[in-house]
This record gives sequence, structure tokens and C-alpha cells, in this order.
Amino acid sequence: MSARIIVIDDDERIRLLYQTELSAAGFAVKTAASGSQAIGMVAAERFDLALLDIEMPDMGGLEVLGMIREIAPNMRVILNSAYAVHKADFKSWLADAYLVKSSDTKFLKQKIKELVAPREHS
Repeated sequence: MSARIIVIDDDERIRLLYQTELSAAGFAVKTAASGSQAIGMVAAERFDLALLDIEMPDMGGLEVLGMIREIAPNMRVILNSAYAVHKADFKSWLADAYLVKSSDTKFLKQKIKELVAPREHS
């Protein structure tokens, strides 16, 4: 069974890029355009990993991260931001990884495989 991933980003182009690339890599991918939409989806469905933008208009990614940890404490979370500055925020330490956004998804796919592989075999 392939890992289930939710991509949470307010930028439609990023959601489409990641959905296309991750689906082609064999992952089952759903997307959310806002933090509040994502929280509803995480509460209703099981995901193995969330790819979470930090700067979103309705609810910041670090706030969403805290709520995900309450709802689904075992779900892996990768913070994905255009800004490396958020890495210094202690709230970001709740995440399993922190990546700076890039159109080259090779490193992202590698990190996702590292984080979900042990769960697929257990």
C-alpha cells in the first residue's frame, strides 16, 4: 500500500506540482488549499505524511502543525517553506523535517521515502 500524503499549501501551482510529482512517484496524494481545510481532512482521514506550507492566509502552518500533532500524533510532517527563517522558530521543531521549497522535487521525494518507509513495513 502506498503512503497517503496531504499537501497543504495556499498556492495552487505548488499543490499541482507536488500532487503530480508525488503521484507519479507512487504516493496517494490529496491537497488542501488552507489550514482549516487541512485540519478537517486530517480529522476525517488517515494520512501517513503532511507536506505543510508555513505562510498561509487563514491559519499559519506552525499553528496547523500543532493541531495535526493533537489530531494525528503519529503522522509525519514536513514543513515546506520558501523561507528558511522559520527553521529557527522552536515550534518548527515539532516537524519531522524542514525543507525550503524548490521546483526540483528530487530531494523532497527522497525525504518523504525516508520518513514513510519504516511505517510501510511495520
